[in-house]
Amino acid sequence: MKKISMEKTYEIIRNPLISEKSTFISQFNYYVFKVSPKSNKPEIKQAIEKLFNVKVLSVNTLNQNGKVKKFRNVKGRRPDFKKAFIKLAEGNTIDTTIEVK
Repeated sequence: MKKISMEKTYEIIRNPLISEKSTFISQFNYYVFKVSPKSNKPEIKQAIEKLFNVKVLSVNTLNQNGKVKKFRNVKGRRPDFKKAFIKLAEGNTIDTTIEVK
């Protein structure tokens, strides 16, 4: 497997997704991130391990289609994005509540 650079790491991992579901599954040591649509599972695993210094057990990905919404009778569409569900080894954690200023 080819090593990825730090720039590529920040391109792959966009931001953590905080929702009811992601908060619920965090008790089972799963974390959810928005990732680059072109990235694959080995790249995501390597990027998470490099950024957060944790041991990743598995990566599951999901392509989320954007919703069609209407605002004042004008139809619009939210963008598509890719989610990654990251399962960490026992004892590893990621603090996703850090506020960037």
